[in-house]
This record gives sequence, structure tokens and C-alpha cells, in this order.
Amino acid sequence: MIKMATILLISLILIVFFMPFFYTLSPYDLNPKLILAAPSFEHLLGTDRLGRDILARVLQGGQTSLIIGFLSAGISSLIGLFIGINAGYFKGNVDKGITILIDLFLTFPTFFLLLALVSYIQASSLVLILVISITGWMSMARLIRSESFAIGNKPYIKILKLAKVSKNKIIFKYFAPLLAPIFLISFTFGVGGAILAESGLSFLGLGINPPQMSWGSLLSDGKAVIDIAWWVSFFPGIMIFLVTFCLMQISDYLQQKANTKDIQKT
Repeated sequence: MIKMATILLISLILIVFFMPFFYTLSPYDLNPKLILAAPSFEHLLGTDRLGRDILARVLQGGQTSLIIGFLSAGISSLIGLFIGINAGYFKGNVDKGITILIDLFLTFPTFFLLLALVSYIQASSLVLILVISITGWMSMARLIRSESFAIGNKPYIKILKLAKVSKNKIIFKYFAPLLAPIFLISFTFGVGGAILAESGLSFLGLGINPPQMSWGSLLSDGKAVIDIAWWVSFFPGIMIFLVTFCLMQISDYLQQKANTKDIQKT
């Protein structure tokens, strides 16, 4: 299953970013004569309410969704890594302050926090990346904090501290490699969550705005005609499902491998 999920994910990413070089129909061109045309050899996934090619729009929207997903997950994971390591390494008042900050953010449901932030800011790809990053680092920080505490209590770390080895050297040379599996697990999980968050906001009309497009906005465009033109919503929806499903499978596999190694060590 993991091999299939990995191959499928890589294939989808390559299709989204490289197929537009070969499939040259514009995602913006209107064709009044082909409004809501069903999938055919001329338009492989059909057309929408304005006669625009669905496949070209799914590819263009997929680039936006994937870029937002990977960048926001990367930024939020790095924020969580930085905060979690500092909490676990320094402990004491630093840890208390960070714990209060994490609990404060977790007080609000993440999606409603996203809605509150986006409703006051004109959405764009950059804004969505920043907003999703700001609201998505907490789980990563808690995981890293917990593991950093365990690493910080190891005898060799205490010896390094007594020997007055620089904090940066201890963190980057000894903490970071041990925390890498958790970071990777959280990142893959975060990409799927970020894509779903962006899709949800765009579906509600608070995310990507025309003429830009994403899988979420394309899904929203088709909800009014789903009874007569299922393909308008189906294809962007299936892309969201496939990408997030593959990411969740990869994340679960990495977590199982990490748990197996922990059991073997004990």
C-alpha cells in the first residue's frame, strides 16, 4: 500500500506541474458553444458553466493547491520544530511560556481560527500560506517538545551541558537528527491538512479568488450544477481525495516505522 501511495502521489504531482506543457488548452478561455459539455476526446474532463476546459483548470488549480499545501506545511513544521526544541531544551520558564502559548492557540478550533483570520484579510496564495502556517504549528510543537524533554534527560546531553558545549551545537548536532523522523511525519500529515484547509476556505468563498483557481474553488464552482454536470466538481474533488489519502498513508507508515524503532530500542 505504501509503495502504491508513494508512486501515485509522485505521479499526481508530476502530472499537475508538467502536463500543462503538453496539454496546451487554456484554463481561462471561454467557449459559449461548449457550456457544461460532458467529457469527450476534445475536452477530456468536460467543460464548466463558461465553457472552460476542466482538465486545464484542474491542472492549474492543482499547482496552487499543492504549492500552498507544501509551503504552509513546511513553514508550520519549522515553526513547531523551533518552538518545541526550545521548550524541551531550556525547560523551566521558557517551557511554561511556550506551553501557555500552545494552549492559547489550541483553545480555538483551527478551522474557525482560519475563518476568523481570512475574513479580515483579502485572500491570496501568499496570505493563505501565512495564515495556514500560523494556525498549524501547535501539534508539531507539542510532539517536538515531548521528545526534546526525553532527549534532554539523556546522560550524554547532560555531560555536554556540563562541558559548556554551545547550545547551537547541541541542538543541531544531537537534537535535530533524533527529531528528524517526527518532523517528517508531522510534515507529511501537515501537507494533507493544509490542502484540505485551503480547499475548505476556497469552497466557502474565503480562499483563492478568480481569476486564480485551486481545487477548492473549482469544487465550489461546480456545486450549483452538480445535478446536471457532475464532472465539474468530481474531478477536482477526486484530486483532493487522492493526494490527501496518499499523504495520510505515507504519514501512517512513517509513524509505524518510528514506533517500531522505539520499541526495538527499549
